[in-house]
Amino acid sequence: MIWYIIKRIGFAILTVLVVITIVFFLMNAIPGSPFLTEKSTPQQIELANIKYGLDKPLLVQLKNYIVNYLKGDFGTSLKMQEGAPVRDIIFRQGKFALSIKLGLISLALAVIIGIPIGCISAYKRGTWIDGLLRVVSTIGVAVPTFVLASELLITFAVNRTWFPVNSGSLTSFKSYVLPVLSLSFYYLCSIAKRTRTSMLDAINQDYIRTAKAKGVKTRWIIIKHALRNSLVPVVTYLGPVLAGIITGSLVVESTFGIPGLGRYFVQSILNRDYPIIMATTVILAVLVIFTNLLVDIAYKIIDPRINISSSEEI
Repeated sequence: MIWYIIKRIGFAILTVLVVITIVFFLMNAIPGSPFLTEKSTPQQIELANIKYGLDKPLLVQLKNYIVNYLKGDFGTSLKMQEGAPVRDIIFRQGKFALSIKLGLISLALAVIIGIPIGCISAYKRGTWIDGLLRVVSTIGVAVPTFVLASELLITFAVNRTWFPVNSGSLTSFKSYVLPVLSLSFYYLCSIAKRTRTSMLDAINQDYIRTAKAKGVKTRWIIIKHALRNSLVPVVTYLGPVLAGIITGSLVVESTFGIPGLGRYFVQSILNRDYPIIMATTVILAVLVIFTNLLVDIAYKIIDPRINISSSEEI
């Protein structure tokens, strides 16, 4: 187990370096300059490039990025908050923390509701309850997030004024309700569908029939045997979802006026603020890799039969 984790960490570091390299060259492949405006002159652009080290060869710039990241230095903003340290913008100004709060609450709601719905649907297979839950789950997966967010905003914030139109920094319970519902509904329905599929496979196994023959109560068969073995596909899905949902959703944050990391990341791309683009990309890559490592370890906890020895393919 320990050697496996060490090996995964080594691959994780290599993966982050590859991601940094790809994003860096794609970012610099876009024509133009972050300092190009209607009033800027070629001399001003050249001076700005020299000031921020953008006049150096690309390989030198890439090396500087990597060396600075190892020191914990994400650079300074070029345009959005000119001269401000990117680390302060992301962490101390609360953008990352805001996205984490919104993401974790949304994911927790999706898991807490989605898994039981999937179990009920599988257990009531072929009944009207199963049909209703399947229809709702399919609609939830099919409807785009921006459509749901807009409808919730218009219906419950504009027409009925039950919730605030602008959730801002999520300082009250009401400010959480609509953004969390908008962000979690797709994942909730997706988890329910995956749980139902894996649960149907589990309850048809021989050990379930044996448990029924021994007189074990149905609820204990579902909870102790079928559910535990059917969670592996769901846990696999939750790994990348956790990283993605934490870094924030542009649609939800923009719709409800939440100044989170996802919204800020897209703004940085539009403004070609290179240090912010690179920093948020690295954060996302690290989160994805870290959550995937946690998922692999969770496999062993859920099902001890799974072998995650160092010989397993990464």
